[in-house]
Amino acid sequence: MNNYNFLEKLLHKISLSSKLIREVSFDVENSLITSPNFEDNHIFICGLARSGTTILLNSLYQSDIFASLTYEDMPFVLSPNLWSKVYLNSKNTDLKERLHGDGIKFSTKSPEAFEEVFWETFDDNEDESFENFRIYINNIIYKYKRKRYLSKNNQNIRRIEQISDFFPNSKILIPFRDPFQHSFSLLSQHKKFIDFSKSDKFLAKYMKWIGHTEFGANYLPINKHNLVFKNDKNINHWMEQWYLTYSRCLRTLINKNNVEFVCYEKLCSSENYWFDILNMVGVNNKYQFSFKESYKEPSLEVDFDLNTKALSLYKKLTELF
Repeated sequence: MNNYNFLEKLLHKISLSSKLIREVSFDVENSLITSPNFEDNHIFICGLARSGTTILLNSLYQSDIFASLTYEDMPFVLSPNLWSKVYLNSKNTDLKERLHGDGIKFSTKSPEAFEEVFWETFDDNEDESFENFRIYINNIIYKYKRKRYLSKNNQNIRRIEQISDFFPNSKILIPFRDPFQHSFSLLSQHKKFIDFSKSDKFLAKYMKWIGHTEFGANYLPINKHNLVFKNDKNINHWMEQWYLTYSRCLRTLINKNNVEFVCYEKLCSSENYWFDILNMVGVNNKYQFSFKESYKEPSLEVDFDLNTKALSLYKKLTELF
């Protein structure tokens, strides 16, 4: 988005900033296209940002059996079929490193987390919204001529129980990392994107439009109430968010048959662990994928009690799968 020209920025503003335009684009697509009702056999990847959700998305997408939103669907992501009729498909598949600076590269053909635009438009407290969500998924599958949907949306951690209940035959993967490494990564990206937004005003608006509030100028904590560590420029704030998020997930989802916790460190160190994931989600072709662990050793003071609780929880999560 840092290379968008004036007209491209204007188009994104028109299509993404207005709830009315988003609703109309969704309704128009549904009035003109009747997609089949595909079987409930999808994959939803969600968790705190920086947990390995993107690399897990890219690795599963490589199987070539899933449909997922891609950069080609921007900015009219709620009407992917209609937009594809007017969008001149780019043949430029050159990979570029994303702004995060984490070595992950993308092109116009790459899958990405644009699904939250739907939930920025429809209320996730209404049953009708989940019926619309099913239609939306079917539309995406129809466009890409696949039978299964692959979602990566960190914000789904806020509505994970509803998704689990509404799609009981789909798999929900919740990646997690070593709490300190994960928290430091979140803190680093938070500071980096705040700085980016100071020099690029469009970036902050773009992130808000697509519902990217996990860090940066538009940051909204997943857990807001009764926090001990409220300063988001401090590592303990992110450690507390890690502990509260994953302890809630463990407590509320442990008995859900379609939910699995995926350990980032295991994913990066064990090929058999990756093959087990492929088997668990129903991918028969056991292909290899290059996972590379990111590990830092910064000198930051972490609250002892919080760190102890977080490490204990991390151990419990690693033993689940």
